[in-house]
Amino acid sequence: MRELIADLLESERLASPHAALQRTPTDLPALARALIDELAVANPLAASVRLQADAALAAPLSLDAGRLRLLLRNLLDNALRHTPAGAPPPELHLRRSAEGVLIELRDHGPGVPPEQLAQLAEPFYRPDGARQRGTGGVGLGLYLARMVAQAHGGRLLLRNAEPGLLAQVVLPAHSDLQSNQ
Repeated sequence: MRELIADLLESERLASPHAALQRTPTDLPALARALIDELAVANPLAASVRLQADAALAAPLSLDAGRLRLLLRNLLDNALRHTPAGAPPPELHLRRSAEGVLIELRDHGPGVPPEQLAQLAEPFYRPDGARQRGTGGVGLGLYLARMVAQAHGGRLLLRNAEPGLLAQVVLPAHSDLQSNQ
């Protein structure tokens, strides 16, 4: 219940036109690795998440580390929840792109019916297959991930990867420190 309330409050903060990011120099690969290690305490599958980061991301980025952590946690929680036993573990790729920074997380689960993809990042939306008590979640994780991406001037894209789901977060180039100087 505490997590639900915290997520609801954060969604309201991010939806506010006055939302202010607390940008600090952030080592995105280190943030992702620390989060994966933390999640592995409660979910052993998290320890096998394949993290690949471009060497170009060695320089710190000007990001709201707390909110990027929330975005990554929600994407990872979702990927881990929908990875069936025996499937390859989720893959997290961090790289530079022509648009700036690209975060890609792919799971190897069942994916989502194509007609439901557009609704996945809407608040409280859960596809029919995710509405079972055992799968957990209330339908805020992808919504919060979208809000964090948008607060940074970016976007969240979701598509089926066959098998699985691919979540892509694109953050604009101005998110990096060198372009802010």
